[in-house]
Amino acid sequence: MSDTSTRARRPFARVLPLAAPLRLGRPSDTWFKPALSVVVASAVPHLALLATGRLDLVMYTMAGSLCALYGHALPYARRARTVAGVVLSMSAGLATALVTASLTHSTAVLVAVGALLAAAQKVLCDATRIGPPGHVILTFVSSAALFAPQRLGQVPAHLALTLAAGAVAWLVCVGPALIRREGPERRAVARALEAAADCAADPGPRTRNGAAAAVHSAWQCLLVSGRPTPVRRSLERLVAHAEETLAVPPPDPDRLRARAALVRTRGPVPEPPPGPATADALYGIDAERAALRASGGRRAARRTLVRSLGPGSHLLPVAARTLIGCALAGYLCAALGVGRPYWAIVTAASLYQANVTLTWNRALQRTLGNLLGVLVFAAVLPLSRTGPLALVLCCLFFSFAAEALITRNYWLGSVAVTPMALLVLEFGGSHPAGELIGDRVLDTVLGALAGFLAATLVTNRRAAGRVERALEATARARTEAETAYAAPSAELDRARRALTASLVELREAGDTAAGEWWQRALPEQELLAAEQAGHRTLAATAQRLGPAARAPE
Repeated sequence: MSDTSTRARRPFARVLPLAAPLRLGRPSDTWFKPALSVVVASAVPHLALLATGRLDLVMYTMAGSLCALYGHALPYARRARTVAGVVLSMSAGLATALVTASLTHSTAVLVAVGALLAAAQKVLCDATRIGPPGHVILTFVSSAALFAPQRLGQVPAHLALTLAAGAVAWLVCVGPALIRREGPERRAVARALEAAADCAADPGPRTRNGAAAAVHSAWQCLLVSGRPTPVRRSLERLVAHAEETLAVPPPDPDRLRARAALVRTRGPVPEPPPGPATADALYGIDAERAALRASGGRRAARRTLVRSLGPGSHLLPVAARTLIGCALAGYLCAALGVGRPYWAIVTAASLYQANVTLTWNRALQRTLGNLLGVLVFAAVLPLSRTGPLALVLCCLFFSFAAEALITRNYWLGSVAVTPMALLVLEFGGSHPAGELIGDRVLDTVLGALAGFLAATLVTNRRAAGRVERALEATARARTEAETAYAAPSAELDRARRALTASLVELREAGDTAAGEWWQRALPEQELLAAEQAGHRTLAATAQRLGPAARAPE
């Protein structure tokens, strides 16, 4: 075993990386889904406005169309509710911005409202774990609307356009359920099998934690997928099989990868070999699904969400960073004469990740991507001004390119996002190219500087407290899993999945705290010991062994 006596570190100031954040990764296995969805959801209202000669209203329909970017990792039953919630949240933020813009022209007030909206959207998206693209799209729309000319009587009609386009986006996101009902579940299970194969081929803390997280995600996906079907039953057996392989690695990991490849296809789901815990897992997930659907389960979920937004939440320091950074960026740009400093607000808001180190990475990526994107905009601007149809097609192209590239690296996607955002301004009338480019460069640089400055000055000492709470929760979950061996199989399986969830949370809390500055030392040895003990317990329960039968590592 490798040496685990790592000295507890006390983050103060770090050597910030320059090259690593800019390296390209592999594209997401579902990159084309949000890319195609946003193009289709945008094309319908864009072409309708083109036909009626009202392209000046594109900003309002685009707010609804961009909702098509959300929910693609969720099963369709959950996706329908999630995208509907995003449409309503988008409309609420837009309504606040439009009403504010119609009541005042004070830049100071507009920047303050924009910063408050950005902070609220950040906290809400993090608390609900909405996933990419998170709060950035909501903030982009609301911030841009704050600085758009508006009269109070126009607001209802503009919101109606957003809701109509949002309805189209909802149909685009949910429509594939008619063709491949269990597609999201298949992909989640395939990822779990592939992660289990990676763990079997190269055992270690990194692959083991990754496999546990993938298996947990697959179970969660199946839990909220709706009524059990024969395909979902087969997928549940495969997840149980992947979970068992974490305890007893198979001699040939390539078989797991082959099953994952078959799961991704449209053909029948392969049947795994029978395992000792499979029947218990299926019985347990049925019981857990029933508990989640009960009124008590829904109340518990609401209480969890409220606690994540409460006074002791670890999200509040990030919200404070967002509020201060966005306000500072907006006021700096306004002081330097930028008439509409919304891009500085959006730039600052887009930086905030789980910790300071990740925020630095995003600041570097955002700045590079935006500056390169400005050059792309300068090159494509003459083409976009050849006619309204050319402008619409350019916007649709960059919408697709942004989603196609952003999973390789955020900066690469920003190269396409920047010209798309600038071209949207062209729908309301032509602007001097030099003014657009100069303002965007200034907004980008000041927004990144102000946003990162706020991240370094607003401390997040709650990150270490979150680690301590996660350690306690993992210890409780491990004890419950050990004592549940003599309990009914459904209770044992629920305890095992609760332990997996606590290990995932423990790793996330540890990684978040490790990238923070200005905090007390982390209990790294205790973290490692808790993870090892938790994985040993998972292995024992997966094999239907008692705790006393565990072999020490």
